[in-house]
Amino acid sequence: MRAADGLGVRGSVTVLDAGGQLLGFRRDDTAVLISGETSTRKAYTALQLDAPTADLVDLVRPDGLFHTLPTALDRPLLFIAGGAPLHRDGRLIGALGFGGGAPDQDHRIVTAAIAEADLT
Repeated sequence: MRAADGLGVRGSVTVLDAGGQLLGFRRDDTAVLISGETSTRKAYTALQLDAPTADLVDLVRPDGLFHTLPTALDRPLLFIAGGAPLHRDGRLIGALGFGGGAPDQDHRIVTAAIAEADLT
């Protein structure tokens, strides 16, 4: 949330473990309500594909490799920047998602949070 505050963005942050279970969630009181859903879906997408959601956006375009993936699973994925996998010692340990700002802001926020936590 410090990274979001630094950009003046009000939103929600979701932290998932490696199994996709919720470890932490926080929504700023002034954030739009949908930010909670988007932060969670971004984290889940990053976890499932072990990649930042910012890197996946082009893959779901009509001519993209994963163009049907967003609707193929029971739990919806969200291919908008703002989700990132969390690694420790080269091992996937979870994911972080932020929603509430513009996609590039959300991506910068999760990137800054991961760097602050000394994760990759």
